Amino acid sequence: MIVFGWAVFLVSRSLGQGLLLTLEEHIAHFLGTRGATATMGNSCICRDDSGAEDSVDNQQQQAENSAVPTADTRNQPRDPVRPPRRGRGPHEPRRKKQNVDGLVLDTLAVIRTLVDNDQEPPYSMITLHEMAETDEGWLDVVQSLIRVIPLEDPLGPAVITLLLDECPLPTKDALQKLTEILNLNGEVACQDSGHPAKHRNTSAVLGCLAEKLAGPASIGLLSPGILEYLLQCLKLQSHPTVMLFALIALEKFAQTSENKLTISESSISDRLITLESWADDPDYLKRQVGFCAQWSLDNLFLKDSRQLTYEKVDLNSIRAMLNSNDVSEYLKISPHGLEARCDASSFESVRCTFCVDAGVWYYEVTVITSGVMQIGWATRDSKFLNHALLRCQPHLWLSFYIGTRDDFYLAFKLKQSCKEGRRNPLEEAGFIYHDLSIRGWGSSLSYRC
Repeated sequence: MIVFGWAVFLVSRSLGQGLLLTLEEHIAHFLGTRGATATMGNSCICRDDSGAEDSVDNQQQQAENSAVPTADTRNQPRDPVRPPRRGRGPHEPRRKKQNVDGLVLDTLAVIRTLVDNDQEPPYSMITLHEMAETDEGWLDVVQSLIRVIPLEDPLGPAVITLLLDECPLPTKDALQKLTEILNLNGEVACQDSGHPAKHRNTSAVLGCLAEKLAGPASIGLLSPGILEYLLQCLKLQSHPTVMLFALIALEKFAQTSENKLTISESSISDRLITLESWADDPDYLKRQVGFCAQWSLDNLFLKDSRQLTYEKVDLNSIRAMLNSNDVSEYLKISPHGLEARCDASSFESVRCTFCVDAGVWYYEVTVITSGVMQIGWATRDSKFLNHALLRCQPHLWLSFYIGTRDDFYLAFKLKQSCKEGRRNPLEEAGFIYHDLSIRGWGSSLSYRC
């Protein structure tokens, strides 16, 4: 009986404590609900009792409160590098598209600050890509690139290529509309000869589209008017920059066999033979035109009565050259193997035929073109990839030359000498900036190892 009574007492006490806790929870929940209802219900009761006038006043007050920070934000300068918001709420309005010309110029201004593939693209570039998802937006972007990219900015063609390469492929209707808007022919090429930027940008756009749309779309794009326009730009009366990019555009159109036959039938080789004489011109802009003309005559638009350049070049005095057997696909190498050029949207690479395993060595490079390039020393273990632009590799000691108005190059600091046999001589290497005070093409850079 004592044990049974004690068990009943314990069970009764547990039930009593559980009942007390349950009551406390219900009371707290009830009070909290009343408090929340009172707090949240003030506006609801006011809306129900105040009628339409109070509702209008409340909406106006909310609009005024939301308009204040918007006005302050508009007055602040926008950072062109700032990445966009990745998403928006269900009631958040879409981001307003800025002026296309301004976005293109913003991209041109910040593109030289991108030194790594892993960096976030600029806000302006992402916005332009979003706009180009529709035919109308794509046409606006292309026309803006032709209209506002200045001739004197050496990264202008690179920005045109970069933006168009990352934009969605245009539809057939968009290409047809672009052809109608531009309305190119031989007479248009003679217009505005005092302002060559428009013609340079037009040729750069056509070349980029021909490279992206190789095949039937490229055949449709090379209309008789566009072919006449590009051939007219090759005349000696044109600006050398216009001639250069018109020739590059014809090279890219010729990647499609039907276009190559069409261009060859236009007697382009006769014009290129005249331009080939500029290959050794002291004017480095004309020298680029001569290089491309010579390369096209040797590789694309052959002429029966002309001997190939590499068959007659004298190599007896050359001890080292660029290795044509250790080169990526789209790099152009001169017949004597001492000069290389890349006009593809991908990043092309080549090694030299002379290796170094002891001692102290250096070589000198003459920069003929503007733009972005990688120059330096590399071990045999380094791998050159077309998409590895400006990416640090453990077996690569690179210097970067970026042709801008304030010319400078980026270099990797060598942590340990290559001759020490370290497998990763550039481990934990960082960027160092060197202001070379380079002014114009033809500047020489030395690389010592």
